[in-house]
Amino acid sequence: MDELDAAIVELLQVDARQTNRELARAVGIAPSTCLERVRSLRERGVITGYHAEISLAALNRGVQALLHLQVRPLSRTVIENFKTYAMSLPEVLSVIVLTGGDDFQVHVAVPSVDALHSFVMDKFSGRREIVGFRSSVIYQHAHKQVIEPLDP
Repeated sequence: MDELDAAIVELLQVDARQTNRELARAVGIAPSTCLERVRSLRERGVITGYHAEISLAALNRGVQALLHLQVRPLSRTVIENFKTYAMSLPEVLSVIVLTGGDDFQVHVAVPSVDALHSFVMDKFSGRREIVGFRSSVIYQHAHKQVIEPLDP
């Protein structure tokens, strides 16, 4: 990625709804050149999608938590099956496969602490492959809106 591609990616991360003409003007190139650059960024897998950021509280998901899980036996099949199962649950926002003491970190958003307890008990505690878990309620969650490339 050159400097122009990096500038386009940064501007799209700030506002993916801007028109191609606005984007081209902001980086100082012709709209046709900008369109071709964005198309190339998509084809190369740099831009993987465009998303709306949604308020979890507005969707009755005011409590977020990280669930740290250990599974056994530790095999590709168990990992893939559990990941598929967890991602099918509407409360789950993301699933991360880890190395170290925990095998998974599952980010969930639910209406209340009581709902979190019910979710853990109903969806995870009875599963044979889960040999241990703990939960951490998230008080605040901040994430970067713009992710910059790092030098090689």
